[in-house]
Amino acid sequence: LFVLLQILWLGVNLYLFIDTFLWYEEEESFHYTRAMLGCCRGPWRRQLDKNLKFHKLVAYGIAVNTTIHIVAHLFNLERYHLSQSEDAEGLLAALSKLGNTPNESYLNPVRTFHRNTTTELLTTIAGVTGLVISLALVLIMTSSTEFIRQFSYELFWYTHHLFTIFFISLAVHGAGQIIRGQTPESLLLHNVTFCRDHYAEWQATALCPVPQFSGKEPSAWKWVLGPVVLYACERIIRFWRAQQEVVITKVVSHPSAVLELHLRKRGFKMAPGQYILIQCPSISPLEWHPFTLTSAPQENFFSVHIRAAGDWTGALFKAFGAEGQTLKELHSLPRLAVDGPFGAALTDVFHYPVSVCIAAGIGVTPFASLLKSLWYKCCESRSQTRLSKVYFYWICRDARAFEWFADLLLSLETRMSEQGKAHFLSYHIFLTGWDENQAIHIALHWDENTDVITGLKQKTFYGRPNWNNEFKQIAYSHPSSSIGVFFCGPKSLSKTLQRMCRLYSSADPRGVHFYYNKESF
Repeated sequence: LFVLLQILWLGVNLYLFIDTFLWYEEEESFHYTRAMLGCCRGPWRRQLDKNLKFHKLVAYGIAVNTTIHIVAHLFNLERYHLSQSEDAEGLLAALSKLGNTPNESYLNPVRTFHRNTTTELLTTIAGVTGLVISLALVLIMTSSTEFIRQFSYELFWYTHHLFTIFFISLAVHGAGQIIRGQTPESLLLHNVTFCRDHYAEWQATALCPVPQFSGKEPSAWKWVLGPVVLYACERIIRFWRAQQEVVITKVVSHPSAVLELHLRKRGFKMAPGQYILIQCPSISPLEWHPFTLTSAPQENFFSVHIRAAGDWTGALFKAFGAEGQTLKELHSLPRLAVDGPFGAALTDVFHYPVSVCIAAGIGVTPFASLLKSLWYKCCESRSQTRLSKVYFYWICRDARAFEWFADLLLSLETRMSEQGKAHFLSYHIFLTGWDENQAIHIALHWDENTDVITGLKQKTFYGRPNWNNEFKQIAYSHPSSSIGVFFCGPKSLSKTLQRMCRLYSSADPRGVHFYYNKESF
């Protein structure tokens, strides 16, 4: 009864905390208070967005400690085995012989010297479950490598769910009771401090009766219970969200096998840089795949761009009829389930007078939502924003894979020119991969008014940016400014940009300062 009262008390306090938090978060009377104090939420949410890094850190910790655990048990088994040899003597020999006569309990799980320790181990619950746990962990970690995820996301996804076998085996692992201890009753009669030196007299004197041993009750379930309960709650919430209706309002098939989906869902709210999880039950009732949102919060729909680059995305492409000349009618499209949005918002861009956005390859996707949002905030909204200039750099190997993004830039370029704000956004596209035919085609059309690759007024650069020159020019153009640098792409380039930010930030507090932000997508 006391335990139930404690649980009830904790539940009431949790409810009151959540209720009060939501009151401050949503109540209109605290709107200006949130405007003043709410900026601290961004950094906190950004830390929560690093859950994948935390997940990997925990996995590495499990792997290291599992290795230590296995090696330690191998040493223990060898000592158990040697204690049964004919050469064993003293206390070790006396302890190993316990259990050979009636009314005695054993301490050494290896009962004979002549049996192979591996065979002995695999006849126990602890040995079998330990092998299953180790195999599950090896498969989970090896299939989580970047190469496997890119080669076959489905293989990664399904193999990762071996964690169910891992946790079940872990909960049962201790039932083997290989490590045994002296029973409480035996400790009362058998004084360990005195009797350990008189092992030869254990059966001859009442002061030192033969010690009795038993295996300890399994305790691994205590470590498993919390994560399993949290996971079950998360799955229940996801199942509930999956039942909510998602309306497909528009489907666009872009070149290079890219599918653009416009969706609506009641109560859906997003911010630039966030992502959602999508499930298509007709393809797989279990798989959820992450996709970065490419729409702006100001639009009355949310959108994603999906490239057919794997089994699941390829099947989705076929299900929507994107392989043919005409797409399927909206009413005949397969049902989609959506969970999210997730991730920290890419809103810090608006907190600087000047922002530099740099994308490499697929890292350009989250900036689609940001650039659209910039358009709405700076060109259509009446509210004033601190941001006055945006530099956008895009480094890609094959521009054809992101033709949809070039179309977005062209649309923004046209609309900003019409509004007289062409100066607000400066974009620089760098193409790092091309063949001989492309080079000839580019050279023949170099003098045209628009770029032959993107169709934009701004010509595409070929090769990689000279970041020293780029940062030097930006610093020269904006003296005494705080400049936010936002990057999404590979680690190698991230280190270079961090170095540039430090190099070109002035030592004078009144000078130009670059603030680096690495986005996780």
